[in-house]
Amino acid sequence: MFRNYIKIAMRNLWKSKGYAFINITGLSVAFCISAFLFLTAYFQLSFDNFHKDKERIYQTYFFSNDPEKAQASSSMPFPLTPALKAEFPEIESITRVVNGSDVLEYKGKYFDKQVMFADPDFLKIFTFPLIKGTTETALQDLSSIVISENMAKAIFGKEDPMGKSLQVGLDANRKEYVVTGVLKDFPENSSIKYDAFVRTENAGGYQQSKEQWDAHSHRVYLKLTPNADQVAFEQRLKPFAQKYFAESITSLKRKGAKPDERGDIFAIRIEKLSNLHFNSKVSGGGAAPIALIYALMGIGCFILLIACINFINLNVARSFIRAREVGVRKSLGALKNQLFFQIWGEAAVICFLGFLTGIILAVLLLPSFNATFQSKLSLKYMFEPDKIALLFGLFILVTLIAGGYPAWQMSKFNAVEVLKGKVTLKKPGVLRNSLIIAQFTLSSLLICSTVIAVQQVDHLRTQPLGFDKEQVISIPVGSKVNGNKVLRRLRNELEGDPNVLAISGSEVNLGVGRDRSTSRSVIGFTYKEKDITTDWLSIDYDYLKALNIKLLDGREFNPAFPSDSLDRVIITESMAKMIQEKDPVGKYFQTDTAGVKYQIIGMVPDFHLYSSKNEKKPITMHLGGSGSVNYVFVRVTPQSLRIAMDKLKSVWKEVAPETEFTGSFVDENTNSWYREEGHLSSVFSLASGIAIILSCLGLFAVALIVMEQRTKEIGVRKVLGASIPSLVFVLSKDFIKLVLIAIVIATPLSWFFMQKWLDNYAYRIEINPIIFILVGISAILVALATVGFQSIKAALMNPVESLKSE
Repeated sequence: MFRNYIKIAMRNLWKSKGYAFINITGLSVAFCISAFLFLTAYFQLSFDNFHKDKERIYQTYFFSNDPEKAQASSSMPFPLTPALKAEFPEIESITRVVNGSDVLEYKGKYFDKQVMFADPDFLKIFTFPLIKGTTETALQDLSSIVISENMAKAIFGKEDPMGKSLQVGLDANRKEYVVTGVLKDFPENSSIKYDAFVRTENAGGYQQSKEQWDAHSHRVYLKLTPNADQVAFEQRLKPFAQKYFAESITSLKRKGAKPDERGDIFAIRIEKLSNLHFNSKVSGGGAAPIALIYALMGIGCFILLIACINFINLNVARSFIRAREVGVRKSLGALKNQLFFQIWGEAAVICFLGFLTGIILAVLLLPSFNATFQSKLSLKYMFEPDKIALLFGLFILVTLIAGGYPAWQMSKFNAVEVLKGKVTLKKPGVLRNSLIIAQFTLSSLLICSTVIAVQQVDHLRTQPLGFDKEQVISIPVGSKVNGNKVLRRLRNELEGDPNVLAISGSEVNLGVGRDRSTSRSVIGFTYKEKDITTDWLSIDYDYLKALNIKLLDGREFNPAFPSDSLDRVIITESMAKMIQEKDPVGKYFQTDTAGVKYQIIGMVPDFHLYSSKNEKKPITMHLGGSGSVNYVFVRVTPQSLRIAMDKLKSVWKEVAPETEFTGSFVDENTNSWYREEGHLSSVFSLASGIAIILSCLGLFAVALIVMEQRTKEIGVRKVLGASIPSLVFVLSKDFIKLVLIAIVIATPLSWFFMQKWLDNYAYRIEINPIIFILVGISAILVALATVGFQSIKAALMNPVESLKSE
């Protein structure tokens, strides 16, 4: 019996090749695109899920309910960690993690690597397995270094790295470490990335800051005991915060700060590791908002749903064509359940072919998808046991939805009525029309959302940054050479070059360059009984000139003034507002009561040092000491961009032969700030395009069958004198009406969801109603073109052919 079902199903599909092709094509494309969307969402949602005790791992952050705006900061002082460990028994393990990069030397060869600083508990908290060494001894000594598997291969090759000595750092900062462990490389979905770890006590400035509660410089992670509760632990942290941060609380009260809904003006809180990837305020990461990830999953479901709707519509429409076949089968003794399984079996065959073709397309197109959207997806996730079960369940669900309903309806046909030609379904158009409305509602919703998302990304890219990003080349200095020396040599080499307008340097890059590295230095101090927090930016002479930043007041750093390199600073407008000085030039402040007294010599407009997704932060610029230049900036003339880049490549070999030239244009670097949003908006565009194509494909097929059913009606109308334009109007108006209803439903939904998404950005667009009007007109035109072709074809038919059987 089963073999007979399959044989009849294949015969019917071969007989209706056009119908089968439309369904298989729609389902295969839907399965393929949905697989990409689900894999993208899964990769993002899987960040840090590989850690064994992820539900007990947290990152600390400071919350301050500032009257201007509530703030969160994950930058911690060095004495916080030992104090927490001593006072809270529910902390099983705790570690400080300080970002860093340095040059390593082994047998005369140099390597630029990301050398992080951490406490011994780091290896107990996180599941980064040790290939060599033990968790208890790997970071036991201050001279220990734990390296990654990839770094071990790069430096030692086939040698056993254990016990080998490495020189880390340059000149006075050079120190010898002994390899005591080899870590497995971090997965792609890890928030913590590394090449090596050494003890926190080796971090620069540790000795000076280890007892300072107002010097914030690193992240802190902790693992609570199994029975500990996050809410209860945060409640116990309140007296701790009042004890060690009384000055911060007093300062906030003076500013008029009020307790938030949890009763806090200032608090130490913890964020679960599994939430950190999407909480950029705490983690400082550049991940897209989690709403976008859920939107991708929703789009994947929408596309599958649209394909299923097409399937249902075509099967319901074809049920009238196959009504006589069903009637004959019933009259010959076929049972209702036999007819159901026969018709459902045909749907299952189509679904299987579509599913199989979709998987093949996904395998073939995945490399192109990864290259186009700069993703790192892998189909191996789809073939894990739980994912295979999910795929099988999805296949069964699709066949039940898309094939089960039409099969159930057709199996209920009355044999006598069918053979008399009086077959009807109760309100057959209601289901079909509802599904068409649902299709175009989803498609219009996707298109509107995509247009708004693209506009927001473009708005971020064109947002004034406060500096001129054009015609500026950024060159990472690397760790093998002294940046200040390289900058001086480069100035000497390029002096008098007409294509070079200015040369400067800084410890922080603008955007993300080819070295993929970024860093941030934030300091806090008290000024006139007010807590101040500012980005502390080390720069060199001509920084303002190189970036075309205009002075609002005062002057910039000048070699003619020796004191500029000691105790002079330039601040931004928001820094002036924070210290509540209308004329800040000439004023003094101290970051430490026993430290240097800095004088403000200039003020500039606010500029984005990190990303225009967030508000501009107060910045204080100072002339750094030796080794403070990590990036060289060169402003060139507009007509010599390529010539200048080539010239810099050749000069770099002379001024820094130890370091590879990895220069890039600043405008390209700043675009990387919005890489995640850009990639996801591109995926949105692809998905919405596929959705509208699938909707039109289904509409085309339904129109084809409806026109076939109305052939005699068209013939009668033509005989009675109906013109071709009037026939086209009559045949098309019902479909256009459905599209209009879909647009009316989709517009408020799109507006609501996109308003919620835009609220995640400090600088956002206002949604223009014209977007919805244009999308609506476009949807109507597309639907009209889709249905109009079949309408014109039907209207042009010879009425004699359609009526001769009557």
